[in-house]
Amino acid sequence: MKVFAPQTHPFLYAEVFDMPAKDKIHDAIKNAIIKDGWKITHDPYTIRYEEVTAYADLGAELILAAEKESYKIVVEIKSFISPSPLSDLKIALGQYEIYKVFLKATAPEHQLYIAISHKVSDELFQQKAYQLVIKEYQIPLLIVNVETEEIIEWTKPPNIAS
Repeated sequence: MKVFAPQTHPFLYAEVFDMPAKDKIHDAIKNAIIKDGWKITHDPYTIRYEEVTAYADLGAELILAAEKESYKIVVEIKSFISPSPLSDLKIALGQYEIYKVFLKATAPEHQLYIAISHKVSDELFQQKAYQLVIKEYQIPLLIVNVETEEIIEWTKPPNIAS
């Protein structure tokens, strides 16, 4: 039996999700979040659970001085630009579910969102099949006009006191 030392084969002992390249709409989403009053705390946001490390695109915090409270979000940005939007959805759904489980265990005060452009929302996410998946998995979306860098909609607004 051959035994591998961690120095030569670290993935036998830990799994690291590759830090992905930034989506082409990354900066527009980030700027929209900042314009909405949030402070970017992580770019990318590292999620560590036991021997696994994963990377979401952004971490952000909104501090309300009057209430002396802060609200924290983690944002996974998705462009949906591959030839197969359904494949993009499967990847996004898998990432969302994995990140949600890890965040629940390590940083339960964070709300997880998938950020998409308003064009993707209008062209894909208005289709009944996509709506069914989003509803079934209760995925909060952050919809952004990437041209004006403005948030159009939080489909499930952060838990912020009014």
